[in-house]
Amino acid sequence: MSSKAARAIILTLTGCMLNNIFLEYIIQLDPGSGHLITLCQFLFIALHGFIFTSKCGTVRPKIPLVDYMKLVIFFFTTSVVNNWAFAFNIPVPLHMIFRAGSLIANMVMGIIVLKKKYTFEKYFSVFCITAGIIICTLYSSKPQKAACTDCDPHAQIKVDENVDYEHFFWWVIGIILLTGALLLSAAMGIFQEQLYKKHGKQNQEALYYTHLYPIPGFLMYSGSIIEHARIASNSESMNVPILNMDLPILWIFLFLNVITQFMCISNVYVLTAECASLTVTLVITLRKFFSLVFSIIYFQNPFTAAHWFGTALVFLGTLMFSETHKRIFEALSSKPSKKLQDKKSK
Repeated sequence: MSSKAARAIILTLTGCMLNNIFLEYIIQLDPGSGHLITLCQFLFIALHGFIFTSKCGTVRPKIPLVDYMKLVIFFFTTSVVNNWAFAFNIPVPLHMIFRAGSLIANMVMGIIVLKKKYTFEKYFSVFCITAGIIICTLYSSKPQKAACTDCDPHAQIKVDENVDYEHFFWWVIGIILLTGALLLSAAMGIFQEQLYKKHGKQNQEALYYTHLYPIPGFLMYSGSIIEHARIASNSESMNVPILNMDLPILWIFLFLNVITQFMCISNVYVLTAECASLTVTLVITLRKFFSLVFSIIYFQNPFTAAHWFGTALVFLGTLMFSETHKRIFEALSSKPSKKLQDKKSK
């Protein structure tokens, strides 16, 4: 493994985990700020790409605008919907677990669109992932009820029933949004794969233009963005020693979220160019797992034995799908693989 790949792995794990930490801080303070978060991320990556990738507009893109616009529609929609889902009673751990089911969506779209066929092991791994997501989804559908010690118990039961019904209704809407985003993300992956086959891998260029072109689309959510920008500006102040001044804490978390998001996604693009897809899948899986565990422990999110079992199924299935276990067994085996023996004989 090259030093560039090793560095990208470390920065991907670090950046993505930190990004989830700051995201959860933001969601705790303002659950409806998804559109504002997405806009800030897009603006930063587009500005960085304008300066360093397009050299302030002097470098022409290698992929035609028409092809990019199709990719942009996929990317913009999935990004907005994924962050918007937090406004519908979707907790961060469930959000991470649900998105770990991207393999399921990729397999479904691969069968439908590309007419692909898979081995029994692939189907079994997807079954594990599906079962894990269903378990975690079902056990995350009910909110924790607060205790009532000084009120009429009959009235409290009626209030709780109303709260539960309303919570469940919006939770279902959130699940529908996440499901749609998952399928759109899979379709985007297939389209991007075909695009790279036609024009070659243009990772940094794609990163820049997929974040630049969708920015006008945020005008549709201008009301929400302005509202939550105002909420961020009116949030509790926090002293920033480097600047020697007090700033609203939500803007601080948003800034840190944007920086770590760029750190995460830019290094994932490096990994796709430097490493095999197996390594990329493994790194992303580990990132999801570490972020999930940290979220549960540090933020004290409710997580039962059923959640742990479902999570284990999700990540076990993901590793099986990427055939990581075969590589591990091969590395631990005293006998070299047939491919290695053939190379040595040559």
